[in-house]
Amino acid sequence: MRPYTPFDGGASDAQYDPERHHRHTVRLPDFDYQQEGAYFITLCAYQRETLFGEIVDDDMILNTYGHIVLDEWMEMAIIRPSIFLDECIVMPNHFHAILFLPHIVDAHDVVGAHCRAPSARGINLSRTPQSLGSLIAGFKSTVTKQINILRASPGTPVWQRNFHEHVVRDEAASQRIREYIDGNPATWATDDEHLTRIGHTMM
Repeated sequence: MRPYTPFDGGASDAQYDPERHHRHTVRLPDFDYQQEGAYFITLCAYQRETLFGEIVDDDMILNTYGHIVLDEWMEMAIIRPSIFLDECIVMPNHFHAILFLPHIVDAHDVVGAHCRAPSARGINLSRTPQSLGSLIAGFKSTVTKQINILRASPGTPVWQRNFHEHVVRDEAASQRIREYIDGNPATWATDDEHLTRIGHTMM
């Protein structure tokens, strides 16, 4: 796995660079995706608001809030060495990522269908520290706190309450998801999370 140094987003906007802003796990021929816990996740901004930047000429341009999302995602793996990050992208109103949680104990705490509704499994109130739900909850909380400090709006939601999670079964599936993530900016106009696709007016 390549070393990653969190970049300084500062107050300026910058273009998403897939070579700079994500890292890959080491590909092992005997990696057991199902046992080790590989997951494709999607988190949506509250009310699908375009908080994190904009798409310009099929490229994602991160604003200050978008940098916070990306930096905190990378920081999560730095402070928790058991987590491995793969492809990710911050989109105007949502975030996609693949991550690996070795020897996961409980990976199904909070799951939503396309960020819109909790699954039938519901919420496990006794989440273990290394569960997927606990990790995502901590990430969302940290991002929310930092963004709300910048916009002087304590208590204002940044994220939808739930998130979408999909188990990555094998390397072929992982590669398909990477391609989907990489191509997300180019298909933004027809993305299911685009406000014009879900009955809202663009802000």
